[in-house]
Amino acid sequence: MIPRLRPAIGAADIAAAFKGGKSVEEFERTFATLMGQSHAIAFPYGRTAQMVLMEAMELKGREIILPAYTCVVVAHAIVLSGCKPVFVDSETDGFNMDLDKAEAAITANTGAIIATSIHGYPVDLDRLDAIAARHPHVEIIQDCAHSFAAEWHGRPVQKHGRAAIFGLNISKLMTSIFGGMITTDDADLAERLRALRDHRLEGGGRGVSRAFYLGAAATALAPPVFTLVKRIADLGLIDRFVRYYDETLIDMPANHLVQIGRAEASVGVRQCAAYCGIIDRRRRIAAFYDQALADALPDARPPLVDGATYSHYVLRVADPEGLVSAAARRGIELGRLIDYCVPDMMAYRDMASTQGPFDQTRRLNASVVNLPVWVNKTQARRVVETLHAIT
Repeated sequence: MIPRLRPAIGAADIAAAFKGGKSVEEFERTFATLMGQSHAIAFPYGRTAQMVLMEAMELKGREIILPAYTCVVVAHAIVLSGCKPVFVDSETDGFNMDLDKAEAAITANTGAIIATSIHGYPVDLDRLDAIAARHPHVEIIQDCAHSFAAEWHGRPVQKHGRAAIFGLNISKLMTSIFGGMITTDDADLAERLRALRDHRLEGGGRGVSRAFYLGAAATALAPPVFTLVKRIADLGLIDRFVRYYDETLIDMPANHLVQIGRAEASVGVRQCAAYCGIIDRRRRIAAFYDQALADALPDARPPLVDGATYSHYVLRVADPEGLVSAAARRGIELGRLIDYCVPDMMAYRDMASTQGPFDQTRRLNASVVNLPVWVNKTQARRVVETLHAIT
């Protein structure tokens, strides 16, 4: 069975994790160079990085504008930093936050806008520039968990704003097993981030267990093995290992203040070297899907956008659950990514009760299915043939 996601790792990456030959500082320098920025500061998770960033930027008690269509952990980090999330609906012709509505939500107490390039589609930096010029008290933070150097008309999104946040778990475009990163060109902010991190975080020491985890994940997500893994998952026997949220809780992982170590750093350095090839492959597969599905699903396809990184290639269909089930019976796993509207979740209903509406976000929640983008051309053809057979 072809899984919907698989990290771009091989035996050499796993060996590097066990060897642990690279330091966290070397990983930071390598990542900063890759992203074209002066500073990169590593953390255990992207959400940990976000919490420390908001503390370093002295945003406590302020309103933080973010998309309603995003990963719930972004909102969790806002609340647990002592800030108030202000959710904004999605744009009508894409997946990112509606920037007109974002600007309308700005008040005197707004501290920052978290601009997310959902599915790797670059956020409109020209409109963000205009918003920042009209509201100089509002900081711009880039959420690059899906984008990793996506470009808006040739401008890398991570370089726009005060800082950018990255997640580096095995579901991301590139991985360091676990981990997160902040990049910035602001030397003073970088110094404060490092000081807070060194004060707040415990040392690493998880190298062997993380190396074993990487090896197990790579094996489990290999197509021949994944067939068995999927059967076990369908029985609900591994939910507690893969489910990352409970809609009634605003929380963090128990080890969110335990820093990454040499195992993660060693894999991260290798992934930085492989990054351009990873993105090139995803762009080629996205272009192949776009052409191959033009007849069967012409209105379901997402746009092809110059500068997008395609963390996910998503279709919008009337019956996503039905499509997922039908594809699974034919040996293809499709995903239901962000199938929830964060302000509708039980943990956020009260604080978001006067915000919205979120009609476009709910339409996305009810229609989006993501295809495997890590695949080679032969596997992509099988995905397309399966979709043709179903539709």
